[in-house]
Amino acid sequence: MNKAKNKIRIAVQNKGRLMEPSLAYLKKCGLKFAENGRNLIVPCKNSDTEILFVRNSDIPEYVRYGVADFGIVGKNVLMEKENNLKKVQELDFGKCSLVIAVPKNSKIKKLTDLDHERVATSYPRILKNFLKKQRVSASIIEIRGSVEICPSLGLADAIFDITQTGRTLKENGLKVIEKVADSQAVLIQNPNSNLSYENLFV
Repeated sequence: MNKAKNKIRIAVQNKGRLMEPSLAYLKKCGLKFAENGRNLIVPCKNSDTEILFVRNSDIPEYVRYGVADFGIVGKNVLMEKENNLKKVQELDFGKCSLVIAVPKNSKIKKLTDLDHERVATSYPRILKNFLKKQRVSASIIEIRGSVEICPSLGLADAIFDITQTGRTLKENGLKVIEKVADSQAVLIQNPNSNLSYENLFV
């Protein structure tokens, strides 16, 4: 996946909640490109720029190692990877919160009640760091996928996940007991790149 000389490459989600708003943002920058089909790399028609479609969690690595000059990713992904990539700009979309939630009828009412309980999450590093700071000892169960169903299946007593509207939590009979952090889409840049943010605008 070597980059053509002088080409700017921007990594975005190949699927997921940030893909469409990310493409809309790039179009707002003036870039013109075909809608992605199965192509991993899509060239822009009016600029020496390529759009790279990859898994959301891989975007920081593509940017970190210079495969992409820029990337659009959620702050939550950077927090989980503990990645110190340069954040060029907050993009004001993809806003969500990282929360701890429990079943509505749970005996767990507050954060300290999580002591010796089980928490399912796709963000184990963020959760581990937070619980350590709060001096709460809980078992963390790492799940790749929908964590909301874990309490109803008996796999966990609580979950730690992102939420935008809270609708999915309500549909699964869950309520928030703690908000850990807020997140939104950010534009990140390769630390060794000398390109400026303005290079994206046509």
